[in-house]
Amino acid sequence: MRHMTLRRSASLALAVTALLGPATAAGAAARPQAAPSSAAAAAATTAPDRAVVAGLDRYAHRLRGTRPGGSSADLEAFGKATRGASVVGVGEVSHGSGDVFALKDRLLRHLVTREGFSAFAMEINWSAAARIDAYVRTGEGDLRQIMRDEFQDAYGLLDTEEYLRLFSWVREHNRTAAQQVRIVGMDFSDVDPEQYDRLLAWAERNTPALVPELRERYAALRALRGGVAERLAAYGALPLAERKRMAEDAGAAYRLLEGAGTRDPRVLQDARVISQMATSYAFDSDDPAQALAANRHRDRTMAENAVWWQRNTGGRIVVSAHDGHITYEAALPHVYPVTMGADLRELIGKEYLAVGTSAYGGAYRARTATGVGTFTFAAAPGSNEYVLDQVRHRDFYVDLREARRDPALTGWLDTARPTFMIPGRYPYQTAWPLALGRGYDIVMHLHDVGASVPVPRP
Repeated sequence: MRHMTLRRSASLALAVTALLGPATAAGAAARPQAAPSSAAAAAATTAPDRAVVAGLDRYAHRLRGTRPGGSSADLEAFGKATRGASVVGVGEVSHGSGDVFALKDRLLRHLVTREGFSAFAMEINWSAAARIDAYVRTGEGDLRQIMRDEFQDAYGLLDTEEYLRLFSWVREHNRTAAQQVRIVGMDFSDVDPEQYDRLLAWAERNTPALVPELRERYAALRALRGGVAERLAAYGALPLAERKRMAEDAGAAYRLLEGAGTRDPRVLQDARVISQMATSYAFDSDDPAQALAANRHRDRTMAENAVWWQRNTGGRIVVSAHDGHITYEAALPHVYPVTMGADLRELIGKEYLAVGTSAYGGAYRARTATGVGTFTFAAAPGSNEYVLDQVRHRDFYVDLREARRDPALTGWLDTARPTFMIPGRYPYQTAWPLALGRGYDIVMHLHDVGASVPVPRP
């Protein structure tokens, strides 16, 4: 979910959603909260809360920490809980907390080496992931440069040491592994020129009669110049009527390839993603209903892209996105009416497993009007995080499906309470009502998280 000023275009409505920056959210600025003292915490714990904490204690599995490497014995119960799922969504409470990214790295390594997962799908552009995927498979290119090129604008929050470490591990794993791990992009707010070139080169080899019309249909899109940030700005500045024509052309190009009986699924998916992008820019963000529809389009399409990959490869896949996308229930229905998690459950049923991340407090990086800043947060009494943090373990995870068997927990799991959904844009409201048991299958709770570390620029 992501950022930007909303006035210029529907593409910016998409840009806002890409890193959970709810531009239409009614909340005021997020204000750092002081952590309550231990005495205040004890006083705020009611008798029912103590019963809930005791119940959570019975089902909590201790995490040894977030740093990847070393033993993963503490994740054995987690791995077991994922069996039967072909798609495991792992959320993040913010797009700017390094410990959350590091935890994802730990989980991915365990799921790859112990449970046979073979792909990591991210809330990044399809074409950006294609470049990273080429690197982790073959070593092609310079990883730092690829991340610098592709993680621009709101995606710049992902240009971090934590993701550099994750991708580097995947590359090392792939050097000797019988089953390589792939990097997949579910998002589509930008298409790299290489994607058009790849598609047209295929058409010239296999369906040359289609090439003239394909070139014509993609001409306006291919005319967008510069890097990711420049293309996003240029596309967003176009008049709505022109963006609608570009969407019609992109859709026509996809149908042309599909109607010609194109059997290469990757070619059709490349064309489909281009159409997804162009469609997202054809919404009028000045119309609240259209802005809502743009967000709906994005979550549904990210779910479809993840399922496309899983179905076409047959491999098990980790889906990485903000908690607000991973969850089954929308915490911000006025911005995100139906989540990617709900769409995944609809598309593949119980083959989808939702894992939310939770943090009592700490720091995160977020975009501001002038750049990127670091901000702090702490859970307030009455929030889900406040209760979770009273469990005896500093960091832990709970299978909420198992915990639901405890009568002391059922009502608590099904009751919406303030829950951190920290946006990628500051200032915005950071907590929204969510019932954990209706939102996730598993929750990973961290007591304290540090801000992510940006990759140094040369």
